Parts: sequence; C-alpha cells; structure tokens
Amino acid sequence: MQPKIMMKKKSISASKASLVLFLCQMISALDVPLDSKLLEELSQPPTITQQSPKDYIVDPRENIVIQCEAKGKPPPSFSWTRNGTHFDIDKDTQVTMKPNSGTLVINIMNGGKAEAYEGVYQCTARNERGAAISNNIVIRPSRSPLWTKEKLEPNQVREGDSLVLHCRPPVGLPPPIIFWMDNAFQRLPQSERVSQGLNGDLYFSNVQPEDTREDYICYARFNHTQTIQQKQPISVKVFSMDSLNDTIAANLSETDIYGAKPVMERQPVLLTPTGSTSTKVELRGNVLLLECIAAGLPTPVIRWIKEGGELPANRTFFENFKKTLKIIDVSEADSGNYKCIARNILGSAHHVISVTVKAAPYWITAPRNLVLSPGEDGTLICRANGNPKPNISWLANGVPIAIAPEDPSRKVDGDTIIFSHVQERSSAVYQCNASNEYGYLLANAFVNVLAEPPRILTPPNKLYQVIADSPALLDCAYFGSPKPEIEWFKGVKGSILRGNEYIFHDNGTLEIPVAQKDSTGTYTCVARNELGKIQNEVQLEVKDPTMIIKQPEYKVIQRYGQVSFECIIKHDSTLLPTVIWLKDNDELPDDERFLVGKDNLTIMNVTDKDDGTYTCIVNTTLDSVSASAVLTVVAAPPTPAIIYARPNPPFDLELTGQLERSVELSWIPGDENNSPITNFVIEYEDGLHEPGVWHYQTEVPGTQTTVQLKLSPYVSYSFRVIAVNEIGRSQPSEPSEQYLTKSANPDENPSNVQGIGSEPDNLVITWESLKGFQSNGPGLQYKVSWRQKDVDDEWTSVIVANVSKYIVSGTPTFVPYEIKVQALNDLGYAPEPSEVIGHSGEDLPMVAPGNVQVHVINSTLAKVHWDPVPLKTVRGHLQGYKVYYWKVQSLSRRSRRHVEKKILTFRGNKTFGMLPGLEPYSSYKLNVRVVNGKGEGPASPDKVFKTPEGVPSSPSFLKITNPTLDSLTLEWGSPTRPNGVLTSYILKFQPINNTHELGPLVEIRIPANESSLILKNLNYSTRYKFYFNAQTSVGSGSQITEEAVTVMDEGAGKAMASRQVDIATQGWFIGLMCAVALLILILLIVCFIRRNKGGKYPVKEKEDAHADPEIQPMKEDDGTFGEYSDAEDHKPLKKGSRTPSDRTVKKEDSDDSLVDYGEGVNGQFNEDGSFIGQYSGKKEKEPAEGNESSEAPSPVNAMNSFV
Repeated sequence: MQPKIMMKKKSISASKASLVLFLCQMISALDVPLDSKLLEELSQPPTITQQSPKDYIVDPRENIVIQCEAKGKPPPSFSWTRNGTHFDIDKDTQVTMKPNSGTLVINIMNGGKAEAYEGVYQCTARNERGAAISNNIVIRPSRSPLWTKEKLEPNQVREGDSLVLHCRPPVGLPPPIIFWMDNAFQRLPQSERVSQGLNGDLYFSNVQPEDTREDYICYARFNHTQTIQQKQPISVKVFSMDSLNDTIAANLSETDIYGAKPVMERQPVLLTPTGSTSTKVELRGNVLLLECIAAGLPTPVIRWIKEGGELPANRTFFENFKKTLKIIDVSEADSGNYKCIARNILGSAHHVISVTVKAAPYWITAPRNLVLSPGEDGTLICRANGNPKPNISWLANGVPIAIAPEDPSRKVDGDTIIFSHVQERSSAVYQCNASNEYGYLLANAFVNVLAEPPRILTPPNKLYQVIADSPALLDCAYFGSPKPEIEWFKGVKGSILRGNEYIFHDNGTLEIPVAQKDSTGTYTCVARNELGKIQNEVQLEVKDPTMIIKQPEYKVIQRYGQVSFECIIKHDSTLLPTVIWLKDNDELPDDERFLVGKDNLTIMNVTDKDDGTYTCIVNTTLDSVSASAVLTVVAAPPTPAIIYARPNPPFDLELTGQLERSVELSWIPGDENNSPITNFVIEYEDGLHEPGVWHYQTEVPGTQTTVQLKLSPYVSYSFRVIAVNEIGRSQPSEPSEQYLTKSANPDENPSNVQGIGSEPDNLVITWESLKGFQSNGPGLQYKVSWRQKDVDDEWTSVIVANVSKYIVSGTPTFVPYEIKVQALNDLGYAPEPSEVIGHSGEDLPMVAPGNVQVHVINSTLAKVHWDPVPLKTVRGHLQGYKVYYWKVQSLSRRSRRHVEKKILTFRGNKTFGMLPGLEPYSSYKLNVRVVNGKGEGPASPDKVFKTPEGVPSSPSFLKITNPTLDSLTLEWGSPTRPNGVLTSYILKFQPINNTHELGPLVEIRIPANESSLILKNLNYSTRYKFYFNAQTSVGSGSQITEEAVTVMDEGAGKAMASRQVDIATQGWFIGLMCAVALLILILLIVCFIRRNKGGKYPVKEKEDAHADPEIQPMKEDDGTFGEYSDAEDHKPLKKGSRTPSDRTVKKEDSDDSLVDYGEGVNGQFNEDGSFIGQYSGKKEKEPAEGNESSEAPSPVNAMNSFV
C-alpha cells in the first residue's frame, strides 16, 4: 500500500506544478470600458446587485419585503425557492413580485401571518447567458413575549451581605436589551458595589441600608418591535446591625444574653462566573465580552490579565467598573487563558476563562467576473479561510458543478476553475460556496465570452486644442473582442504614424509630446480585429502661447499719490484672454480707487493699506501666465501739528447671553490717538486644551463694540480684543471671564486620511488627529473602517484611542481599499465620514521587461526599447524603468578595464530611452529593470551592442628635435583614444616669414604604424609651423600644432655676412640707422656746447668724492654725463661683440622673431618647441649711458644696442 500512496502524492504534486505553469501563461481578461451606451449593447450574464441579509428578522406587524435585484443583458428573469423547493408565487395571493425586479412583497397587513412565511428563501436571476443566485435568506418574525407571572418574595438581607436580583427576561427574537429602573422610570444608580451583569441580573457586592426599596424593576426592550416589557417590582429590605439588636433586646428578658454580630468584613467571593475555571468560544471579528462580579466587604476591585501574554493594545476596553473585559475585532491570536482577580484588603479570589477563537469563512480571494474573447484562456479563483478550514464547492448557473452540463473548456481543480480555448457557449455564472460549521460565503462570478467587432467610443470629429510646445493627447477609446489593434494616420490619406515623435498608449490614445504649429490637422484612428474594422477622425489645433510682453514693474509711491502698473499681452488671435489683477494673491479690494484698464491697473489716492504685491494673471481656455510687481508706500512729509499713534487697548470686556454654541461679547474702545479705529480683532484662549495660546476668532468694523461669537463644545473660552487703525494694532485688552461650553458629539472627522502599506501584507491607515477643541467632549476616539474595493461588501471596523495610525495586517499585496475614519467621544459619533481609496503595501516587481532592443544611432549615442511589464506584475505604483549599461571593452585595444555601470531612469510607463556619452568602437552590455515604490524588479537578460568607429583624439604628443640646416626630426605618440582602427597620420606644415605671414601649406600622409619622421630639403634659418592629426576610416581627429626653426651652418661666416648685407639693404633698416645717426649727432653737439661754457667741469671734486673711479650715470637734474673710468669692465663696445654662449633667449625677452635680427642661430628647440640655442652674435650687458665707442658700430651691434 505504501508505494501506491507515494505514487499518488507524486502525481498530485506534478499536477499542481503543471497548473502553476498554466496559470503563469494565462492571457489576461478583457477590460470592458464603463461606457453606458456600450454596456447597454453588450450581452452580459446576470449579476446580483442587491439582496436581503442572510439572517432577516422581520416585524410581524408589517409587510415582509425580501429584496433581490439583478442586472444583465438581456434583462434577467427571477424565480424563488423556499426551504429548498420551488416557491410558486402565482399560487399565493398574499405574495407579489415587483415589476422588473425579483423583490418579493408578502402582504401581512391584509390578513397574512408572518409565522406562516418563516423559512429559507433563495432568489435566482437568469438570462440566456447564465443564472446568478442569492444567499440563503432565513426569514424569522421578531418575538417580544410577555413575562411569565411569578410570585416574588421580599428580599430581607443583613447589612454587608451580597445579593443577586434575577431578571430572567422572556426569550425574544432578537434578544432584548435589559435595564433596571424604579417606579418613576429613573435608572437605578450603579457603581463598583452595585452593577448589572451581562445576563441582566443586578448584583450587590454588599448591601447597605440605603439599598432598601420596593421598586427594583427589570425592563426588557425589544428594539425590532419597539416594545418594552416590565417585570414585577422586587422588594429589598436591608437590616442594619443596630436595628437588629434593638429588636432582639425588646423580645428578651434582662437575664438573657443577646446581641447580633456587628457587620463583618469579608474577603472576595466570585458571584459570577462560578467555580475556578470556565470556557468561552467567540468568532473572529466579533466582540469578546468576559465578566467577573465578586462579593466582599470592602467592595472588591477587579483586575484582568492574560496568562502568558499581554492584553491587545488599542483593542482592549474595560466596562461596568472594570468587571467586564471587552476586546473588539478578535482574531485567532486572542485565544488563550484570561484571569480575573477580585481583591480587597482581606484577600483575593480569581477565575480563569479559557477563550477559543473560531472563524466563520472569510475571503482571501473572491472570484471575479471574466470577460474573454473566443479562443482565450482564463481562471476563476476562490480562496477562503476560517477555523475550521472551510469547504470549497462550485456551482454553475446555480447547479452543483458535478451535475451541471459539461463544458469541454472547463476544468475544476479545487478552489480554481481553469478555462481553455473558450467559445461563446462557455458563458455562464459560477457560484463559489465556502462553508464551515460557523457560516458560509457565497459569491457569483460570471464568464462572459464575447465576439464583438471593434467599436470606437470617442465622439467623431472631436476637437482638441493645445498650446504650442506642450503635449497633445488625442483619444481613441475603443472596445472589441478579440482586442483590436489601433493605428493612427494624419490626414485622410496620410501614412501610418510612427517614430519617436509620437507615443502610442495602450488605451488607444495618441500622444504628441511636443506639439508644433505644423501638428495642426485631422488625425484618423483605425481599430481592427478579425471581425471588422472601424475608424474615427479627430481634429487638432495648435495655438500660439499667451505672453506678457510688458510686465508690471516695482514702484515706490508716496502716500496719497497715484500709481499705475502695466500688463501688455500677446496671444493667439483665436483665443479670448481674460485679465485678472490680484493683491497679495487675493482679490483686489472693493474700492473705487482701483481702476482696472485694458492694459493697466491704476490706484488713486494711495494709502498704506495698498502696500503689497500686485499680480497680473492672463487666462485663456488653454493656458495661463502671470507677472507680479511690488508696491511700496512711503509716508508723505509729516505734519508736525498732529501726532498719529496706535490706539489704546479696549477695556471692560463683558460676556452676556451665554448659550451652548454662542455668546455675546461687548467692550469699550480705547483712545484712537488721532487715527480712527478701522476694526477690532477678537481672539480667544482655550484654557482647557491650550492654555496661554491665543487664536484668531473674528474681526468687526471699528464702529461696532459688540459681537455674537460662535462657540465650539467642550472649550473653556477667554476672549480679548485688539483695536486697529492705519498706524497699527493696539496692545491686547485684559482677558474676559472664562466660559466653559457643554460637551457634544464631534462635528467633524479627521482629515488627510490615507492608506499606504509599509509591508507587502499590511495597510497602514493614517490621519490627522482632531485638535483639542475639535473633540467637542472627553473620551476622543476614532472608528477606523476598511474593506477591499470591489471585493468586500461588509466593512471591517475597529475603535482606537486618540492616535493617528492603525495597521491592518494580513492583506493581499497592493490591492485597493476603501477607508474611512470617524471620530467619536463619550457622547457619540461624528457625522458619517467620506471614503478614501488607499492601497496595501507594495512588493518588488515580479518580472523583468521583455523584448529589449538596442538601436545604435552613432558612435556615442544609442536608443534602447523594451516592452512594458504587465501592470499586475508590478505589485505597486509604477515609477518607471531603470537602464543599467556598462562598457565591456574597447574594440581597438582588446583590453578589459574596471566595469563602471551607469544608470539611467525613465519615469512613468515609458518604453524607450536614449543612452548618451558612449565611447566609440566599444562593446557594451545593458539590462532593464522595472521600478515601483518598493524597489527594483529583476533585470532583463544582458543585451550586448557595439558602437561604430569614430574620429580619434589628437596625438598624445609631438616633439621636434635635431634641427639642422635643412631638416627637422618629428616624433609623436599615438592618440589616447583612437576610437577605431587608425589608418594613417596627416602632417601639414608651412613656413612663417619675417612679418608672421604663412607660406604655402604642404601635406604628407604617414602610415599608422610610424612614430617618427625626418623632414628634409627645408630652408635654413626658417621658422615652420606644423599641424598633426590621426585618422580612422570615419575621418580625421583633432590636430596638435608645434613650431620649429632650422639652423644656419656654424662655420659659414659667408652666410652670416650675406644675412647682414641682406638686412642692411632693407629700406626699413636704412631709415632706422639714419635716425640713430641723427640722435648721436645731437648728443655730441649738446656735449660740445656744455664743455665750452664758462664754468669748469668739476672733475677734481668728483675724484675726491669717489676713491674708486667708476662711471657715473647721467645726472637727472641737468642731463650732464659722469666721468669715464678706464676699468676693464667698462670698455667701449667692440665690433662684433656677442652674447654669452650659455645665454638663453626666451620669448618674453623680445616680441620679434630671431630672423628679424639677421643673426646666425646655433641652437635647437625643446620638446614643447621653445628655443634653447645661442645667438651667433653676442650682446653686451647694459652699457653705461653716454658711453661712446671709438669704432663705428656694425649695423647689427647698433640694432642690439637700441632694442
């Protein structure tokens, strides 16, 4: 037997594995747009829209109405069963069915008896596409029987003893509400000593003399019939120890020993429940009530604990003076042992209640309607939970699926029905029933197989108008089965629209991200499937934007002056603009001083109140622009005779006419101080919730000294008044007397209610709590309610303390919930709150984007496309897609490097993006991931792409070495970024003459494998400029430039002379030499004149003043020259003198080229092209002024002396 069992288990697991694979491949069902006209035309199986509750208790004095409403196409017909058999309505004259409805009306008020119609009813709504059924509706008439007559003996109790007054109400339907009153219909006071139990009995922990009375009356109120039944009064007489002793003494002789014991204190004893332990079973979601009432003197105090755990926070409440433990919205986690302990000064007693929480079935996944196309696949899933685990059964059109007509496209697998290759005959309504011993759930879900040709729901020739450079969205709402394909054309006979300038949305909408003027025209939307084709045309008009061509400017104006702001606009001729002026973002004051013109705003007689920001807003039907300017008002020159000041504070505040929600405040104004009071500001302090904090209440004109103030409940008010004139505000008045308003129900509910999950299986409901004064009374709490949107019919509610957050656990991942939060206090509830939509927590996306494609645009730019992931797999709010891309290697170097991944994020449901900044001739990889609020989903498979060749960067260096008379050696480095395969190097060079003019350009192509070149046949002593760059098959890269000079032959004196003669014959050089000769002649004449003057030249005095004869500089005061010295260092210039051999000529020493000087060059250039050689001639150190040579200087030496 064992092998057979193992084989069976193996086959079951394999079946489940194949089922999971099938579900993963399932095609999603069609979405039917909520278009009323479309819904009227499409065939649809019945759907129950309204029905009576499962347990329906009716008033036996009124007609019984059993609701059953349904919709469908064609409209459904209705039938009923009663106690499992067909209910023939036509045979019962007391029963009618409403027209076009399945609702039954049983006429009780005309002779019918409600008891005769007790039973279990079920409604069926049927049309040609299937049948939907209602819940089993149990009809029971309410009962409010009278108390049975009984003889009640008076209760005589000794002071301090315990007492229980039994109520024992009649059994009604539903059970009555019990309360105790006296003959005057006043509720009997209750306390820790005297209280009513859950069963309605009245318990006295110990009786006191004041408990004596004859009118303890138990009342039972039956809400359904609005009747109250009264028990006979119960009499209680308490004997005190003093009166008892007096009675005994009166009946005994003097020799007898008598006397009752005084009142004895007793330790606690539990009156209910009895014994040391008990059990309690409660259903999930209900309210758990546990009770312990004890006798004892002094009165015991009750305390509750949970053994091995804590009482649940935010769901635990104590009632009836802590004798009742109340836990709301119980769950299986609340099962356990709860101990109540009754204690006074003499001891304690305890009782343990073992609580077990069971659960009626509740939905995990209720089945949902399916709309499919012929040949498509789908699933109905019905998952429920409970304790014990509920049994799942399926029905088809109200018949158990095992005996329903067979459908080859249908396969039942436990809680799932799988549909494969459905046909129109597969349409039906399926019922899922989940039941256990504590209840059942019934859900209808239809499978509607439609074969419909395409329909376009967007009105024909709809006109869209947009502003240029803004997006344009052209709608093409459609429906069809199978789902149609959508194409767009521009113009009647235009070609199909494609390309990056358009975005095509799944709902048929065409988006033009940046509409231009030439986008105007007719656009045609075509929808087609295998059953047909339809098209629709819409019109697009692109308008010029509205602009403010002259904006208002900042103005400073004296008080009582006049100011004007301009606002000149330019707009599309077909749009009608409206201009609105605002002051400080609010409407202009209603004052005739403000004059609004076509293009300006003028303010007459400016006052200090006019200070502020003025905004010109221009609106059209398509856009809006605005511009603002500030107006500063300065005081006019003051008049010394009048002193203006702020007013003095008001005084003598008085409150009169105090009501629950209003009070009248009056005051006496203070001195105006030469500036009339314009208004009074009233502020209030809430001494109960925010003592010391003053709030704005209202303000009234300066002529008014009384005001009726609206008040809120449960606030301790104090008021103060502030006077205001044009100068400013007064100091606040002294506070008024305090006035405490009565409590009331809250007037408002919390604001900013939100539902956002923090984990995949929870829903965090938050809200902004009410302020203290908004509570309207003590005991502020909140009723938090939620239900899964379009799934749950019933609300789940919990009452929490004055907090601002509640977490719902165990929710499905990222599903919508309807949420509402209602305030309540000790006096009752606030008005019904509005509902908001929230979502349970997000989880990481499940799948990666598919069909990733890369289109390389050029060597540095690529475009990536991908298919969007199905929204249901996002499991959260879709934030966008991330593209990870990285360089694998350069194709030219074949060397890998550290991988640095780059990330680009594309917001929203975008399915393409551009990858900039790529390196040419490289291999890249990329993948795409979808992103939601939780994080990133899995990556798509890596996609490899390569960039084409580009132009190379410039060579890394260019050095020119070994200059000779007619050659130069060039050396270079390859480009740092070849960006492809180098094909060659291009060298261009040209000579530069004396006037820096460029000579003819020579170009040489060099093989790519070379790194040096010797240029020959160059001109001697000539400067050349070189341009050098690398080249790939794409083109030439950026170039590097250098300059160099060829040298003269060092032994060629003839060459030197030739160069000198050449320079000396130049016209400019002859003119320069003539000017130098004329200057020397003038200096000699001046010197000769001074030597022949009458005075002697003071040579002797100079020699005495200077022991060492040195050349003295020219005197600055009289222009004469100092004496010569024969020192060797100061000999006259010799012909042909030259600069030192190690002297380096730098560029900053002269702006002229070396060629300009006509000297031979014996040197070379550095790698950077700077000159490091020597002059062939030698330059003297700076000669002393006035120093004359006995030899005529050569032209070169003369030039060197004066440069």
